[in-house]
Amino acid sequence: MTPISLERIAKMREEFTACPNKRVRSTAVTSVGLQAAAANWQAPVNTPNTFSVELKTGEVCNQKASGRCWLFATMNVMRFEVMKKLNLETFELSQNYMFFYDKLEKANYFLENILSTLDEPLDGRMLAYLLSMPFNDGGQWDMAVALVEKYGVVPKSVMPDTFHASSSGGMVKFLTLKAREFAKELRDGYKAGKTMEELRARKEEMIATFYDMLSISLGVPPTSFDFEVRDKDDKFIRDMNITPKAFFDKYVGKCLDEYISVINAPTADKPFYATYTVDKLGNVAGGRPVFYLNLPVENLKRLALSQLKDGEPVWFGSDVGQMLGREGGIMAMDTFD
Repeated sequence: MTPISLERIAKMREEFTACPNKRVRSTAVTSVGLQAAAANWQAPVNTPNTFSVELKTGEVCNQKASGRCWLFATMNVMRFEVMKKLNLETFELSQNYMFFYDKLEKANYFLENILSTLDEPLDGRMLAYLLSMPFNDGGQWDMAVALVEKYGVVPKSVMPDTFHASSSGGMVKFLTLKAREFAKELRDGYKAGKTMEELRARKEEMIATFYDMLSISLGVPPTSFDFEVRDKDDKFIRDMNITPKAFFDKYVGKCLDEYISVINAPTADKPFYATYTVDKLGNVAGGRPVFYLNLPVENLKRLALSQLKDGEPVWFGSDVGQMLGREGGIMAMDTFD
């Protein structure tokens, strides 16, 4: 291993300070930051915001400092149906309601995985994976479907965002610490000779603890509510004492089994025209498993366009961290130079 010599550092410093171009770039970046200094002013020109096929989907929603993009996408797809049925200009479903049950189900999913891996070594890759981020905010289409099928949906006015719905980091930290504590307790109990029946009884008590933590942080989800709204023509609509499941059936009404996730993963270990899943990725135990159909990107584009032409919004996920100009909402390969 060859170290960097002090002479080499002195030479690089001399070359940098002698170059006007590098000094100008340094001044720009240290003053306003790398992204602003490197922004390509031509990128917005090359990325027009007018489309031949476009759906009126309502006002833009804001997930703020949380990783709920997949739930926002799901609620946006479903609110579109509510807006069509009720002639609404805009509308929002409660992402917080879905967030609560996703976290509760992830608690149970995590503990079930701990009980199924009691013989796995603590320092093995499986336990390292399970213990790393059991309450990650992220998720997949099938995980959202599992939640909706079990719990339905509610308007945002019925269960609005709380501090930790919009800024989830602190809540997730303590949920994770509690999950690891419980995992250790279950594994220690197993080693001490406790029966699976005893461990499962204790697991139910653990779930109650998570329910309390989530209720304190996100609020208690409604089991029924009164729905009141005015449409674009100022007509007043009221539906009293409706349950979340009944609300979904009546105002969204999608047959979620008709939709699957199409992905483009062009890697040698995942041949196209085949389906894939991820072991131990999910939220609702016994719910819809995560399932992907891998297709060439041309097929993915064709299917997305076809769905839009049919008047249906497309749920999608992408690696938005690459070349994202957040202020202008630009995602393009030339956003930055």
